[in-house]
Amino acid sequence: MAGGKLQDRFQDDEDMRVGVDRFPERHPIGATAADDLGRDYTEPPPAPLFDAAELASWSFYRAGIAEFVATFLFLYVTVLTVMGVSKSPSKCGTVGIQGIAWAFGGMIFALVYCTAGVSGGHINPAVTFGLLLARKLSLPRAAYYAVMQCLGAVCGAGVVKAIVGGALYEAAGGGANAVNAGYTKGDGLGAEVVGTFVLVYTVFSATDAKRSARDSHVPVLAPLPIGLAVFLVHLATIPITGTGINPARSLGAAIIYDRPHGWHGHWIFWVGPFTGAALAAVYHQVVIRAIPFKSNAYY
Repeated sequence: MAGGKLQDRFQDDEDMRVGVDRFPERHPIGATAADDLGRDYTEPPPAPLFDAAELASWSFYRAGIAEFVATFLFLYVTVLTVMGVSKSPSKCGTVGIQGIAWAFGGMIFALVYCTAGVSGGHINPAVTFGLLLARKLSLPRAAYYAVMQCLGAVCGAGVVKAIVGGALYEAAGGGANAVNAGYTKGDGLGAEVVGTFVLVYTVFSATDAKRSARDSHVPVLAPLPIGLAVFLVHLATIPITGTGINPARSLGAAIIYDRPHGWHGHWIFWVGPFTGAALAAVYHQVVIRAIPFKSNAYY
């Protein structure tokens, strides 16, 4: 009996020693415990800043078309939902702010799921900008995506105006973003920066190629947390700015509405999202992943 207890004690000591050796308390900058497990993982190479070959590829243009269609559908469903809420004299007779937030988050979930394998499912120039800073795509592709996203947004908002039209469309402000009464432009800018940070940080985390090595025990369907992030940000910031966090969405609604209300402070819905996206890219790549400190760092 005593021998068995002694053997168990030695075994426990051995387990502790192996554990300490396997998971040392300190790691070099840029390293994590997952790096020591010998998993089948290599850091994906950065995308070239300019790749002439992709301009001759059909997949390049197909991806842009996918971004156009996805952003078109996104604006159509979401802005039409806003029109429906504005139409009712009683909030109890509509889906309310929660329903609007679900429309935005749900559409992002569905559209990212549908287009991720074709274009990456950005549907947002701010997301594209953040991924560009992280060297996930080339500059021409990023610019092409942004143009197609904005065109899709304009077309989507235009169809909503054609369907709704008249006094209702005007009364709802065309679904355009603006800083609401009681808030300053600084408040609106801050809300857009933080809201976009939440979205883009979630995009980076949900699509992190290393997740399979670091968190193999946590199955993740990437579009789900991204859509949920959009939903939660809308719940928080609809009362402040109507929630932009997507320059294409803000631009499309403003162009079709084409009233001073839609353009007043419009710069907030570009500066805020792009700033939030840049901060999220730096935070994920430098702090979380510590890419610059690794031997194969690329920026």
